[in-house]
Amino acid sequence: MIDFSTSKLGGGNIRAISTEAGKGATLQKYTIASGVKKLAADKSVVCYKQNYAYAVFYCHATKTTTAYVVPLKGAIGVNVKAVAVCHTDTSEWNPKHLAFQVLKVKPGTVPVSHFLPSDHVVWVLNQKST
Repeated sequence: MIDFSTSKLGGGNIRAISTEAGKGATLQKYTIASGVKKLAADKSVVCYKQNYAYAVFYCHATKTTTAYVVPLKGAIGVNVKAVAVCHTDTSEWNPKHLAFQVLKVKPGTVPVSHFLPSDHVVWVLNQKST
């Protein structure tokens, strides 16, 4: 995973980040709090945990994405540091992708952003957050 991420990001100075959800972070309404931090522009590697008895991840390099750490406040007082990925160019996505159906938009018309669960990992170049 590290070798793949390093090769796709073009350097050895990378870092991994995941959503950090504390105890009690259940399905509830969350509000975005102040302090959103941009992690990377244009390039990242995202690794999705697969459902196996041992640790197996599917990783792919993404371009035209921006990754963020987003502080969330839960309705029952639980805080989460969520990782969000925003896809800025969806023009080549399948028009039947679920995101387009839910958002009622067409490929390439708007960015599509989503939060990642805590068992997914985003690798970015290790540079100062903005």
